[in-house]
Amino acid sequence: MGRPLTLRFAKMSGAGNDFVLLDTTRRRNGRSTPARLGLAALAKRLCDRREGIGGDGLIHLSFGGRGSPRMRYFNADGSEAFCGNGTRCSAWWAHQSGRMRAREFTLLTQAGDLRARIAGRERVAIRLPVPGIVSAPRLLSIGGRRLMVYFVDTGVPHAVVETADLGRFPVHEIGRALRRHPIFKPAGANADFVAFGRREIAVRTYERGVEDETLACGTGAAAAALVGLHLGKCRSPVSVRVKSGARLRVHVETGDDPAELWLEGPARTVYQGSIRL
Repeated sequence: MGRPLTLRFAKMSGAGNDFVLLDTTRRRNGRSTPARLGLAALAKRLCDRREGIGGDGLIHLSFGGRGSPRMRYFNADGSEAFCGNGTRCSAWWAHQSGRMRAREFTLLTQAGDLRARIAGRERVAIRLPVPGIVSAPRLLSIGGRRLMVYFVDTGVPHAVVETADLGRFPVHEIGRALRRHPIFKPAGANADFVAFGRREIAVRTYERGVEDETLACGTGAAAAALVGLHLGKCRSPVSVRVKSGARLRVHVETGDDPAELWLEGPARTVYQGSIRL
């Protein structure tokens, strides 16, 4: 067995989505500690809420010279993906740590090179990947319910369902079944349940890779907003209230198809620490 390793980390929160962030720019003996351990395995270990730090996912951030920060994101189950709130948290860490002094810069992500803008203290906006067109609704039978489901990709695939009683909706039960519905094979989809209001929309999300309802989902908020715009039930910018009670702001500039999609909201460092592995 090798010697025990100590990792320094930051616990981040993006509107309630929580992450373990590793800034591994500094290397030991020419190799970064996560590279020795494997990021997927490390995500499962560190994100465990009973025996690890706890989090919806792991952010691996690295800086090369004066270039843009590179971010990789892993869900709590070790699967690599894109994450809107995780990207916003990465941008805030890069700025508040002094690595990126500009208030607008580019982040290199799994979904491509994305612009980030520091909108205020602990508030960040990112330009999401250009989304796919909102699909025609599909009527699906799930858990004894007949649901009208819209599909849209905002960097992550989402199945969006409108509901009039969001507070009492069985998000975990129905979300788990919808996330794995055969129509979304092989990758599956996040499941978003949305209530449209006059001034804002409310969203609850069951996230694949976490396999549970999370307190927030940035790409889910964007997907729900796009469906609302498609149905004429809201106007850009859209205020989105998530499970945590926090509010995200989705701004869409449209032509024939959505051209620019921005996600803005809170991002903060909860605490910093170290863990021995």
